[in-house]
Amino acid sequence: MTTLALESSKFLCAWPCHDARLPWEACPMDQRLSLITLAVADVEASRRFYLAGLGWAAEIHVPGEVLMIRTGQHLLLSLWDAREFEAEVGPIAAGPGLAPITLAHNVGSPGEVDQILATARDVGADPVQDAVRREWGGFSGYFADPDGYRWEIAHAPGQIERLVVPPAR
Repeated sequence: MTTLALESSKFLCAWPCHDARLPWEACPMDQRLSLITLAVADVEASRRFYLAGLGWAAEIHVPGEVLMIRTGQHLLLSLWDAREFEAEVGPIAAGPGLAPITLAHNVGSPGEVDQILATARDVGADPVQDAVRREWGGFSGYFADPDGYRWEIAHAPGQIERLVVPPAR
């Protein structure tokens, strides 16, 4: 890539871009996610699973249409009725196998991994794959939500843990 050297008295990006500091208006989009949207077959089944089952809280709920759950300071998990999703985004590809996405929830210990997987099993998650030690040095297992989206519950000691696990409450 070409290194850009721009002189400007205007505001600069908060991060280096192409090994140079670019004026604010020349920077790419912010490096963040705002929503993770999953098309679901039954918004109310998802509501029961996530809210009543896992104990999460809704930020926005339009019955039968969408359920939005705050999952980070500036991040929402949006569970959107599949028909509404297709009307706006386009046809959903269907076929054998799993959706090529996993959602991860990292925690501070292997015991927490086992506890969350047990809770998911208790509220009807199927399948639940028990946690095991992984080649990469962590401990993780999986559960599926009502639409089959796989959640990885993981303890990843080291740099990943420092980056993604909030301090103990």
